[in-house]
Amino acid sequence: MNNIGKSVADKLMRYVRVDTQSDPESSTFPSTEKQKDLCRMLVEELKNMGVSDAEMDEWGYVFATIPSNSTKENIPTVCFCSHVDTAPDCSGTHVKPILHKNYQGQDIILPDDPSQVITTKEHPYLKQRIGDDIITASGQTLLGADDKAGVAIIMQLAQELINDPSQIHGDVRILFTPDEEVGRGVDKLDMEKLNADVGYTLDGGPRGSLEGDTFSANAMTIRFKGVSAHPRYARGKMVNAVKVMSHFINQLPQFNFSPETTSGSEGFVHPYNLKGQLEESSVDFLIRDFDTQNLEKHQQVLIDLAKDSAENFEGSTFEVEIKEQYRNMREILKKHPHIEANAIQAMKRIGIEPQQDLVRGGTDGSRLSFMGLPCPNLFTGEMAIHSKHEYVSVQDMEAAVKTCIEILRVYEEG
Repeated sequence: MNNIGKSVADKLMRYVRVDTQSDPESSTFPSTEKQKDLCRMLVEELKNMGVSDAEMDEWGYVFATIPSNSTKENIPTVCFCSHVDTAPDCSGTHVKPILHKNYQGQDIILPDDPSQVITTKEHPYLKQRIGDDIITASGQTLLGADDKAGVAIIMQLAQELINDPSQIHGDVRILFTPDEEVGRGVDKLDMEKLNADVGYTLDGGPRGSLEGDTFSANAMTIRFKGVSAHPRYARGKMVNAVKVMSHFINQLPQFNFSPETTSGSEGFVHPYNLKGQLEESSVDFLIRDFDTQNLEKHQQVLIDLAKDSAENFEGSTFEVEIKEQYRNMREILKKHPHIEANAIQAMKRIGIEPQQDLVRGGTDGSRLSFMGLPCPNLFTGEMAIHSKHEYVSVQDMEAAVKTCIEILRVYEEG
């Protein structure tokens, strides 16, 4: 492990110990105050590096600038962005990172829960990382490389640029966001304050991946209304909303149209939260597709099924609520092809084979692109995210640091 690798690994292993799990049920912003603990730490570290304008605003956003050291003018200001929160899917409390040096393909048994075993069979990307240094958690939590690997990479980038003035670049803006994992990452972001021309989120997976396509996403809730009656006198009167909902759920396609049965560019609908009482029941859905126009088609399928279920229970009714979440950033990036082209050029220069891919999800970049900052997603090495098997290669993180440095060089050269 060279100096960059060791330094970025040290950063990640410090950052993941800070619990920053976000909360989808919270109505505050950020959804958990503990996210600001890491944000304050990052501001202090940036200031200690010599980044004098580093600050955290009232919402928990961290902003910082590394000023241009080029003699050229009109170089685009490049923003690098990562999120500090970890997913609510798996515990992020008391994370204990473990560094497995010179990984040789063996099963990785996580010591705090030996039933948690990371294997190359279940995680084939590990086969490509033979000889790398791998960081995991200890078996009882996620690691938090999503997206603290991105945070560590950007912090290491800042350190490299400050310590080595021979790295010529234009203005660099750093942005760390809260609440990305609960879909609110840029809800309170001041774009004028950010003041950047192009952006790159660091929130991707395998080395070389460059993602310019995300899902377009809506949230949908279907509520069924029933009729309450005492069970003793219920005959011919009671309409049980739980049973209406159950009829509806049973009609959903079993072998397609869902996250567990689709891949690549296929969209899906995903029921993820049920609530049920006699008079009212509800189902929350995620609606996803790379073609925004298909969202309405998917929603109509669900509406038709809900209508059928309500008609099967006389006296039942239903209502639908739909909220826009984010849109495929390709709709914006296709107008600015140089942004991905510059990243591809940078990777090739340093010997990384670019792999353009689809994000079967969203990033802060999805919404930033529509807010005026075209923003594809770069790799960090984070893998098996949102799970106890999460891992990251130190050498992947190092490669990401070098890619960012080279991207800045491409922009400076014009």
